[in-house]
Amino acid sequence: MKKLFLYTVAVISAFIVSTCILQAQSSRFYESWEGWNKKYKGTKEMPDDWDWGPDILPGYESKFINQGEAFDGPVRSTVIRLLSKKPTKKAFLYVHGFNDYFFQDEWGKEFVDSGYNFYAVDLRRYGRSRLPWQYPYNVRDQKEYFADIDSALNIIRRDGNTDITLGGHSTGGLTVAYYAAYRGARIGVNRVVTDSPFLAWNFNPFTRKVAAPMIGAFGKIIPNAEVKQGHCDGYAYSLLKQYDGEWEYNTDWKMIYSPPVKWSWIGAIDGAQKDLMRRKEHITVPILIMTSSRKIEGCNYTPEFLTGDAVLDPTMIRRRGEQLADSSRRTVCVIDSGIHDLILSPLPAREEARSEIFKFIRQH
Repeated sequence: MKKLFLYTVAVISAFIVSTCILQAQSSRFYESWEGWNKKYKGTKEMPDDWDWGPDILPGYESKFINQGEAFDGPVRSTVIRLLSKKPTKKAFLYVHGFNDYFFQDEWGKEFVDSGYNFYAVDLRRYGRSRLPWQYPYNVRDQKEYFADIDSALNIIRRDGNTDITLGGHSTGGLTVAYYAAYRGARIGVNRVVTDSPFLAWNFNPFTRKVAAPMIGAFGKIIPNAEVKQGHCDGYAYSLLKQYDGEWEYNTDWKMIYSPPVKWSWIGAIDGAQKDLMRRKEHITVPILIMTSSRKIEGCNYTPEFLTGDAVLDPTMIRRRGEQLADSSRRTVCVIDSGIHDLILSPLPAREEARSEIFKFIRQH
């Protein structure tokens, strides 16, 4: 009877401990972003959690990085990793795009299966990193993200990796290309990969050359003024499994309808695009620029959204991309019928995009 009592106590204790651990794990991230469009009235206290812990993606682990004070208060980034079970010194670091975060777990596993350590970073104010007082995805200078990338690269090097590929999608593609141009020979990676990089606005010439720069300039005076995004569902429906896509993700973190962007955000993007082109010859490592073969017009979903880029103009991206670095370091690749996030395209475009990335890494 005493043994049964002790066994029961042990089981109950184990259940309570495991429940507390699970609750602690789930509370590491702000899973719901309710009220993101309302003025925050609480205190701006950074959570005291800086150790590696289980990530939301099974098998991955993640770690918050304290990035100090920014224009809106304390900020953090998040490094996510999946390490190869076999010894390797090769690593890939992925930087997501706008209205995005790292959720492509099978993409990371593909790298690990191919003999790489895989890392991703959720930038400040995105996904895992966002804190309650932060307006989602906001930034006033694209170089703010350089610290987030530096922190991730420091971890990658401390893990013993010496052959490092830096990759980015959309605004992340713009950021990593800008990072390469800004850092030059001091970049500290072996190559750069971009997936539909946001090198140019998808607008008419007047909006690109006059309206966007003007809004960006006024954004330095009135940074929190907003420009509403179109109420478009086409791209999200082409991704989400619950509609016509193949993928599942947190739609609080990667919203179906993008929130309004701040004038200062427009200025940050416009400034980064221009500064990148001024510094384009400073890129000293091989760089891959990948785009879809076609642009998709429209707002609401049709099956055509599964056959091209519905966010940016691939022709304009290539036109800019063909000027980056010198011809010996630059590779421009067109993926037939790839969607905006090429690595999430329907087959066979997805396989082609991923194959081109691995081929580029092997060749350079």
